[in-house]
Amino acid sequence: MAQYPEDVQKMLGVLLEHNEWRRRQTINLIAAENVMSPLAELVYLNDLMGRYAEGSVGRRYYRGTRYVDLLEEALSKSFAEILGAKYVDVRPISGTIANLATYYGLAPEGGTIASLPTRAGGHISHNQVGGPKALKFKVLELPWDPDAFNIDVDKARRLIEENRPNIVILGGSLYLFPHPIKEISEAAHAVSSYVLHDSAHVFGLVVGGKFPNPLREGADVTTSSTHKTFPGPQGGLIASALEGEVNESIARGVFPVFTSNYHMHRYAATYVTLAEMRQFGAQYAEQIVRNAKALAEALHANGFDVVAEHLGFTQTHQVAVDVSKLGGGEAVSKLLEDANIIVNKNMLPWDKSAVKPSGIRLGVQEVTRWGMREGDMAEIAGFFKELLIDGKEPGQVRRKVVEFRSQFLEVKYGYGVDGELARRLLGSMGLTL
Repeated sequence: MAQYPEDVQKMLGVLLEHNEWRRRQTINLIAAENVMSPLAELVYLNDLMGRYAEGSVGRRYYRGTRYVDLLEEALSKSFAEILGAKYVDVRPISGTIANLATYYGLAPEGGTIASLPTRAGGHISHNQVGGPKALKFKVLELPWDPDAFNIDVDKARRLIEENRPNIVILGGSLYLFPHPIKEISEAAHAVSSYVLHDSAHVFGLVVGGKFPNPLREGADVTTSSTHKTFPGPQGGLIASALEGEVNESIARGVFPVFTSNYHMHRYAATYVTLAEMRQFGAQYAEQIVRNAKALAEALHANGFDVVAEHLGFTQTHQVAVDVSKLGGGEAVSKLLEDANIIVNKNMLPWDKSAVKPSGIRLGVQEVTRWGMREGDMAEIAGFFKELLIDGKEPGQVRRKVVEFRSQFLEVKYGYGVDGELARRLLGSMGLTL
């Protein structure tokens, strides 16, 4: 790298170290992340990363968008077919933007929404600290049943009947069990409320058939990101079961209200990922759920306070662990990172502070993508025990983690890269290796 300025060399060195660390040396259990296939990553690098296409298919405010239209239309139609949606918008650049655009389309400024608080798994974009505040929404808290680790349906029905919110928001960031979409949708529709299901975390499980399709359960709209259990590039989408002007209002929320450039270089990679999920998604989703259950059971057997034992721990990709007796989520997540195990601290329903929560949240979708199975979850749980219960030094555990991780360096459930295709694609960008 001698031909580059010193500061550029330093930056490149940081990037190379990051890639080596996160791709080859760590066990990533962040529930909101994943890794793309080699083909998806290859096509993610394309000329569209520097282009604009304000507007929608066939109605752009910029020229030079003929191929953008083909990509966007094909991607939208494919998602609509799989989800059974009347309208799909793939322009949102994140799940949060998808949520905000949908709120804009479904509720007036100053309207009312009902959602779960963050301590019960609701995302910040569902609550007063996030986008609803900017839209001047009144936010009602959906009641939570700690025994069921889910929404209290009877109390939620009463809240909806008495307050008639414009939107009821289901789905969450801590999401162990499917929310009662059908029951809540019936109550909401009885008072002309819309139901939005935020599927960001479970979208790959929906596509893979291991989680209920919200639109078929009665939700009016589902929103999602495209990079969690659905292992594509970062981005968002909106899928609606509604018809008519309300979808046009949601589309206006996407543009011109919340975005003008849609980061269109992700479209091809998202399409590749969707094709992979059509071919491998059922197998992938099944293994994710198996791995999450196996990890929860192994952690519990090793002495950890895994949440929702009486319910079987989890039905998604996530596992929640109460580590309050081990120092809390902040301290435990830092100790795990020192051992090359990446997790995040997380509020649990009984917590009062997001800064010092009692829990950690684990997700197995990326390690599953790297080819790990149930037996490997038991080994990961063993690393947790050595570090957090047996008190071994992080460096001791880290060496074992790196050796373990070296067995899983090839992405599964996806497409590899043909050498000739790689040369053609890179050549079309003026890049040669």
